[in-house]
Amino acid sequence: MKIKTKLRLGFGFLFLIVLSFGLIALFFLNELSDKSKVILKDNYESLKYVAEMRSVLDEHNLQFSKQAEDTFAGSLRFESKNITEQGEATEVKQLTSNFEKFLAAQSAEEKIQYLKALRLSLQKIETLNMQAIFNKNEKANQTSARANIYIAVAASVCFLVLFTFIVNFPGFVANPLAEFSAAIRQIANKNYKQRLHFDNDDEFSELALSFNGMATKLNEWENSNLSKLKSEKLRIETIISQMQDAIIGLNEKGEVLFLNAQASKLINLDADKTVGKNVAELEEKNELLYRIMHPVDNKPLKIYADEQESYFQLDQREIIIPNFQNTGNDTLVESSKSAGNVYVLKNITQFKELDEAKTNFIATVSHELKTPLSSIKMSLKLLKDERVGDINAEQKELIAHIAEDSERLLKITSELLDLSQAETGNLKLSFALTKPIDIVNYAVDAVRFQAEQKNIKLEVNCNDNLPEVLADVQKTAWVLVNFLSNALRYSSEKSSVIVDVIVVNNEVRFSVKDFGKGIDERYQNKLFDRYFQVPTDGQNKSGSGLGLAISKDFIEAEKGKIWLESAIGEGSTFYFQLPKAVG
Repeated sequence: MKIKTKLRLGFGFLFLIVLSFGLIALFFLNELSDKSKVILKDNYESLKYVAEMRSVLDEHNLQFSKQAEDTFAGSLRFESKNITEQGEATEVKQLTSNFEKFLAAQSAEEKIQYLKALRLSLQKIETLNMQAIFNKNEKANQTSARANIYIAVAASVCFLVLFTFIVNFPGFVANPLAEFSAAIRQIANKNYKQRLHFDNDDEFSELALSFNGMATKLNEWENSNLSKLKSEKLRIETIISQMQDAIIGLNEKGEVLFLNAQASKLINLDADKTVGKNVAELEEKNELLYRIMHPVDNKPLKIYADEQESYFQLDQREIIIPNFQNTGNDTLVESSKSAGNVYVLKNITQFKELDEAKTNFIATVSHELKTPLSSIKMSLKLLKDERVGDINAEQKELIAHIAEDSERLLKITSELLDLSQAETGNLKLSFALTKPIDIVNYAVDAVRFQAEQKNIKLEVNCNDNLPEVLADVQKTAWVLVNFLSNALRYSSEKSSVIVDVIVVNNEVRFSVKDFGKGIDERYQNKLFDRYFQVPTDGQNKSGSGLGLAISKDFIEAEKGKIWLESAIGEGSTFYFQLPKAVG
């Protein structure tokens, strides 16, 4: 039976109960009302007529006037028509006979005799009606009592029925809903084995069947995905444990999720005792773990491992997972939130050793090349001396080319030596309090001849009152010379190169701006990398690709920073910035 039909039957039953109670009450009230009406209509009328006739007798005694006679006769006529009680008709007939005899009597004695008879008949009629009123009143009281009993019984039955209905009927709807609510909470807690059972053939049973079907599908999906997840988890754990790199995983609360064998060995922590603990507590007793969790820079970590000093590169990755948020209006917006961090320590000892070998090789070769190059320069200088002998124009041109190539080769050799010093950490700087104008003048004087050869104007904007910097004058000037040389090389004739020195916050900023072709944006991030050269059209000779890389090493060694700004067709501006000297 459908719920709608049950509700209709239930409320229809309530309606019938209320209607039945109303009809029972109405029946007894009507019966009681009828009894009361009979008493008032019949007996009280008779008593009124008797009272009128007795009043005539009392007022006129033996002599009736015409009006008194008519009044008595009228009341007697009405009484004869209102006979309701047994024996009343006989008394009325006797009263009528005595009244006629009273009117016909001639003597006073006869009149007195019939007057007494009239009074006696009136008294009997009055007694009959009074007794009838009393009897009927008793019957009315009995009827009222019986009605009260019936109404009370009916009310009690209706109350019990309605109370039972009120107590039980809401449960008919509320109990299944409560079961559904509890089952849904179980499903929300991923208890997909929850089932509902209703035997009634109604909407709740149909809904229960749909719910059970949904729970079955969810259980199948959970079991299938759970097995896949367990398999994938086991595979990932196996891969992580067998990796040669040390890997540490933390959740968003900073608790250790996993620690592979290599990390456990390297950091000297037991994985079984470490997983699940907060890394903040662990790093208090483990200095290496603290260095991993709080890296100072991106330099490799030197760790004693495998019975030797080894180098490890730290790679930290934040795990971002999608997160859906309700913005109101039933709209879900996809965002992201952090699920933790993964720290990977890659063993780069082999590459570090190869890099050091390369650096040592470059330093050795560069150092060894400086001696023959100096000899070549000396020989070229002697050849140019006219005291040695005259040479023709072609020989002078060849000597000029050799001298140019020797200078270029000597510059590359010097750059390689500086590079090897920077890579090995043996870069020697001679710090001194220096005015920015001195550095600028040193650099401008070094490239002035080159600028005059191309008819390029050097504009210098540097105030003599700028604050001093603590720097290596020669190496800082070398960086500025490198900037100026590049600017002159890529500037067209009769153009200009601008040198600006300004104070920005607590630092002094040097910049060199040219108006050449500019540098493509895709090459700008690589410009300070070693051996990188911007592709050219063949008109400008490029250097070794080391000048800007060495400049970066020099400036960063002086606690400064270096960068550039450039756009195609607008030229380029190279910057470096050094801290002001503390007075």
